[in-house]
Amino acid sequence: MQRMPPPSRRFQYLRRGNRIRRPSGGPPRPMSDTVGYKELVAMLRAAVEQVKANQAMLSQLDSVGGDGDHGTTMARAMGFVDKAITACKKKDLKSVLNDIGWAIMGVDGGATGPLLGTFFLGMSDAVADKKPVDVEGLARLFEAGLAALQKTSKAQVGDKTMMDALVPAVAALRGAADAGQTVAAALAAAAAAAEQGALSTKNFPAKFGRAKNIGERTIGHQDPGATSVSLMFRGFEAAVHSVH
Repeated sequence: MQRMPPPSRRFQYLRRGNRIRRPSGGPPRPMSDTVGYKELVAMLRAAVEQVKANQAMLSQLDSVGGDGDHGTTMARAMGFVDKAITACKKKDLKSVLNDIGWAIMGVDGGATGPLLGTFFLGMSDAVADKKPVDVEGLARLFEAGLAALQKTSKAQVGDKTMMDALVPAVAALRGAADAGQTVAAALAAAAAAAEQGALSTKNFPAKFGRAKNIGERTIGHQDPGATSVSLMFRGFEAAVHSVH
């Protein structure tokens, strides 16, 4: 089996000076300390770019215990995210999250589409009105998405799934909100927690999906689903520096 490069070289995080567009003639402007439609779209589109830039790596990770198509599936799902944003007629948080959730719910490629769709629909259901949310409100949206997903999936932290990145990311976001940190700081904390969670999946066997069939042989290999979530949160963090 081909030896993979370390995570620091595999992950093509699109940071300053790469694909995230910025205003010319000066340093990047920070995201405002609330997240409205415009800011959320920037976060989502940055996540789309992160995943697509790492499509080959995600499929390589999936080849250890799966069909080797996770990168293709995620890239397809992110394409639906982008199309849903473009087609969304109501420019508010609830509408765009709802449209994205339903758009990717039926993506071919196993459970990825339904799981991500459920997460975004859960976030949408938690939006109370059309006003932007502060860091506390943002944490509540992510918590609602996770809660909806946990009603669908029995996977727990330590099972080598997307939950290994998502659960700590949402917990970090909540911790940052409770500490009164800014949106930018909260997203950075969530991204760091998601990355650590994804890296931790190398330490235990797969218990879900096709990979559970080879169990112990997945030890030493990073879970593609958790890695995808990590990439998405890196996109959310990168959006702090995007044009809005």
